[in-house]
Amino acid sequence: MTSAPVELPRNVGELRAAGYVPRSIKAEIRDNLLTELRAGRDPWPGIVGFSRTVIPQLERALLAGHDVVLLGERGQGKTRLLRTLVGLLDEWTPVIEGAELPEHPLDPITPASKRRAAELGDELPVAWLHRSLRYAEKLATPDTSVGDLIGDVDPVKVAEGRSLGDPETIHFGLVPRAHRGIVAINELPDLAERIQVALLNVMEERDIQVRGYTLRLPLDVLLVATANPEDYTNRGRIITPLKDRFGAEVRTHYPLDIDAEVEVVRQESHLTAEVGEPLLEVLARFVRHLRESNAIDQRSGVSARFAVAAAETVAAAALRRSAITGEEPAVARPVDLEAVPAVLRGKLEFEPGEEGRETELLEYLLRRSVADTARERFAGLDLTPLANAVADGHLVTTGERIPGRDVLAALPELPVLHDVAARAGVEPNDSPGRIAAAVELALEALYLSKRLAKDADDDTTVYGV
Repeated sequence: MTSAPVELPRNVGELRAAGYVPRSIKAEIRDNLLTELRAGRDPWPGIVGFSRTVIPQLERALLAGHDVVLLGERGQGKTRLLRTLVGLLDEWTPVIEGAELPEHPLDPITPASKRRAAELGDELPVAWLHRSLRYAEKLATPDTSVGDLIGDVDPVKVAEGRSLGDPETIHFGLVPRAHRGIVAINELPDLAERIQVALLNVMEERDIQVRGYTLRLPLDVLLVATANPEDYTNRGRIITPLKDRFGAEVRTHYPLDIDAEVEVVRQESHLTAEVGEPLLEVLARFVRHLRESNAIDQRSGVSARFAVAAAETVAAAALRRSAITGEEPAVARPVDLEAVPAVLRGKLEFEPGEEGRETELLEYLLRRSVADTARERFAGLDLTPLANAVADGHLVTTGERIPGRDVLAALPELPVLHDVAARAGVEPNDSPGRIAAAVELALEALYLSKRLAKDADDDTTVYGV
């Protein structure tokens, strides 16, 4: 991480002279959010599909100074959204150099820091903390303890000679160490209820209690959390007093349209081969069909990570096929979609009674997604010349061992092929693999519309039999 700029004040005297005034974390976020909004900048880089729904609600909550819980099914980008809150903090903030907690030099809260401030006065040294270090994240697990979140007695400090009743024997937990920052707790209902109770004082009185110590630390934190709606009734729940202390509950959702779904996949996936826009649309529609299927357990949801993993699987299939055929560059074609159901079946929760039908269901919904995408891409385009050419004996064979140039060589020169390529976003002089990907999508569309027969064995698919 880049060190703090050298021109920043290095002691309390310089800090006062520079006009620094302590601000609460919520005031800091409010001021910076308003600055971004007034300047017309997007405070939420990388967040897709929430601009008219989730984001306005979250912004209102932050402007009101509320702690927030994001409620939504898995894979809706809740954690990513919380992590972008870091961008609303000041890039650098002053802290007391050498203090155990990130205390403001003009507003110390621990006994040790108050003592140092009284002794050193304007010479109290100041360090500068980058905003990336002011965000603390904890995944709630059943074994999380009060000591993890709040703190506990440190036996090492007791062994050094301090009295057991001395507040300075406390080893602070995650929440105090995030003083003047953001604390994010993922899957909050998974915290045991007795652990959730420990957060009540933090959220209401803004202080902590450790094993009955008469210690009051006026903590300054923004507490944010995520939860799955199903957790309220099954795996756990947010206890009523804690839920009441959150000022805002914001409901998240999956992308509302195909374009947003594709953008999420494109943004989040790490593709080892080229996957064109039409195939990403197929996968986006596939995920949406899964979310609407009665055979899938919708209480657990169909994560956006499923679509991302599907795109990466298709890219991997294309890369493998490229290695086998020697065709470069590696470009995904519809034939590579066949890898998705078998590889990703385990990422879904099926309803009882669907045992043994999982792969059949996924293959059906995938074919439906191909048909929907082809219908959208080729709307108004007459594919009859292509269908007639194949029916007249120009059989087209495709598969993982068939390079794109062989697919194209099986067809006569047809003007409609240029139109097909253009509709798929492919240039006429593009690589054979890219053009073949568009042609295969058109052939599959003809097959699914019953205008073309198809035969297949384990290795190849033949159109026109």
